[in-house]
Amino acid sequence: MRRRLLVTALACAPAFAQEPPESPRPRQKVSAAQIYEALSRRFPVKRGLGGLLELVVSAPGLLLLPARNKIGASLRVEASGPALRTPQVGDLDLVFALRYEASDQTLRAYEPEVLDLRLPGTPPESAQAIRALLPRITRDLGEFVLHQFTPRELALPDTMGFKPDRVTVLEDGLEVSFAPKGS
Repeated sequence: MRRRLLVTALACAPAFAQEPPESPRPRQKVSAAQIYEALSRRFPVKRGLGGLLELVVSAPGLLLLPARNKIGASLRVEASGPALRTPQVGDLDLVFALRYEASDQTLRAYEPEVLDLRLPGTPPESAQAIRALLPRITRDLGEFVLHQFTPRELALPDTMGFKPDRVTVLEDGLEVSFAPKGS
């Protein structure tokens, strides 16, 4: 009987010797709906090229790209003007990197990058003129606020000694992980 008790105790010893798991860190979730609303406020965007071409970029659709840890927008591009025989319509996909800005407690999208521009039926010279305007449009989008944390949202993590740290893109929104204030 004692031998069985000793064998059982020795078998369980490694489980007791393990360090306790690290205490869970606070996390905050920002829903896809909140992100979409912030993104929608940035559009429509209108840009022209010397009176020859005008682009209107509108109707964003939200893209969540967890594999790249980025968010994006699927946009409608409408091009018109004397440089085109007929108005052209296409689709533009942009992605943005994400960061937390401590000075105003916001989540921000920045570094817009063009993923794809689809202009079916557009003559090559017209498509080239439209592509020439894209860097200007993405530069004009710049950095913008996706979410501003309220003092209430940050109160508990703050009293626990944590600050927002890493932003992770999920299938249904964003997750902000917190880290100890000293790190």
